[in-house]
Amino acid sequence: MASSPSQTLLGTQPRHAGKLKKISLIPFVAVLYAYCAGGPFDYEAMVSTSGPGMALLFILIVPWLFSVPMALASAEMATAMPVEGGFYRWTRAAFGDFWGFQCGWWNWTGTFFMWASYGVVLADYVAQVTPVHSRLVHWAIAVIFLVLVAGLNILGIRVVGKLTLVLLLLQMLPVAAFIFLGFSHAHFNPFHPWMPPDRPWREVYGVGLALALWIYSGYEQLSTVIEEVEEPARNFPRGLAIVVPLAAVIYFLPMAAGLAALGNWQEWQTAYLVMAGRLLGGSSMGLAMFAGAALCAFVLLDATVLSVSRVPFTMAEDGYLHSSLARLHPRFGTPVLAIVISTLFCSLLAFGSVTQLIAIYAWMRSATSVLTLLSLWRLRRVAPETKRSFVVPGGKAGLAVVVIIPSVLFAWALINSDPASRLWGIACLGLGPVAYYFAKRRQPTANPAASPVDVPPQING
Repeated sequence: MASSPSQTLLGTQPRHAGKLKKISLIPFVAVLYAYCAGGPFDYEAMVSTSGPGMALLFILIVPWLFSVPMALASAEMATAMPVEGGFYRWTRAAFGDFWGFQCGWWNWTGTFFMWASYGVVLADYVAQVTPVHSRLVHWAIAVIFLVLVAGLNILGIRVVGKLTLVLLLLQMLPVAAFIFLGFSHAHFNPFHPWMPPDRPWREVYGVGLALALWIYSGYEQLSTVIEEVEEPARNFPRGLAIVVPLAAVIYFLPMAAGLAALGNWQEWQTAYLVMAGRLLGGSSMGLAMFAGAALCAFVLLDATVLSVSRVPFTMAEDGYLHSSLARLHPRFGTPVLAIVISTLFCSLLAFGSVTQLIAIYAWMRSATSVLTLLSLWRLRRVAPETKRSFVVPGGKAGLAVVVIIPSVLFAWALINSDPASRLWGIACLGLGPVAYYFAKRRQPTANPAASPVDVPPQING
């Protein structure tokens, strides 16, 4: 009789058993929030694009249609299979080696674009306070930030968790002051008008919604470090339950406060909260909000490096990548080579603009997220006996809602992306099967004995 996925996934001890450091719930919540939100910055263009009413409505509605389903799916899978590598290994268990490899490869290589974009954003912030005279200097500044964050991640998840918690608390000080000032000087209805009178509906519901989906994505991504969290089957769902509403509140309140005080919705563009702070509280408030925005970009980068570096680490454990990527630092318990190589590739991409990098990454991210959702459905169907301490409520109907609605929203966002990103996004996805061919040729069979993921025959077939 074939064993269940939970038995096969958890019954084999991986090479990293006992070597990984662990963090408790509170720093994990900080890292999870940092990855999924980071703070209330860089989404302000939604206001002028979709109108203040629709922008605030997107902030309130999208979590229920998108974040909550992704969080529910991630919570169930995390309690069924709390293994390092998270969604990559869930997909491999559900659909076999080929799709498991695609999920890991697309996420790892795709995140190079987002990883690089955060370095570029931090360089952009530096350029706002001191002259940057050439593109090469701008690139060098971005690379310095990428290397700095890589070094912090080499020191381990405990350092990242504690630092992220402190930086987020510091960031919330100017944000809280801005919210107080905004509502104290409220003179306008923040929901008026609902939509710009001269914008086509496709732009209102396309670009604005796509931006809302972007700021509310990522709730499955920290599953890659699940074995580095204390009591993962308990704390991962708890962390998701805290972060989803927290992100919505912190997105909504500063936007509503700024619009209520200023009413100048047509002027809201990316990073406008810094200008809004200056208008409300003078240069000191503007500088404080600028510091908050810079901290937002920093913690986003820090949490991204933490999450993504575990993908090549676990893929190497499974035999798809060179075994050197699976080595852990004897003191810090981190995959140093995986972090270094990833940082090198990201540095090469830091010459691009933020919009270009994010647009390409969206295709890779959407593909891996949809595979994660489908893995939930697949394993529910073929392995119902797997023990789950948390189950998506609603039976088959609830499962259908959780899988279908986010997938449709992903498709809508990609359809409304610009033609250049569609071309490059599809091209990058096409590299996945090519990489799989060479990985299998280098090592004809993956190495299940080296990982906690033995895929049962009835699932693989």
